[in-house]
Amino acid sequence: MRRSVTKITCMAGVAAGVVALTAGPAGAGTHDSLYSPSAMVLTAGQGDSAATATVERAVTLHCKPTAGGTHPDAEAACADLERADGRPALTLNDDSDRVCPQIYAPVTLTADGVWEGRRVSYERTFANSCVAQSRVTNLLDF
Repeated sequence: MRRSVTKITCMAGVAAGVVALTAGPAGAGTHDSLYSPSAMVLTAGQGDSAATATVERAVTLHCKPTAGGTHPDAEAACADLERADGRPALTLNDDSDRVCPQIYAPVTLTADGVWEGRRVSYERTFANSCVAQSRVTNLLDF
């Protein structure tokens, strides 16, 4: 239990850091910037939920004014989010015809941060990595 609490605290700290980095200097108002913050921390891990998953990969993504971060294809990921109005759930592919083994080895994907100034928190658990890969698009493909 202690390890899960530490992991959640760590990821919350990372997400807060991303928000702080995109918010600008201390005391800066929203009128000082041309863009509302749009930045997220994306994770992938083995487990039934974000609270219990062992995080195996994590990337950062910021989209305004330009795409960047540690995401391997930040421009495509930001384009996915733009089309989905910042809602990660709407970036998933529902039309995959990929055949996956029926082995239960849960994979949990998360997205935490802000999109155009509004808080985003997303979590989705898939039965296994094959199912996850068949559903994700650029945003969660890292």
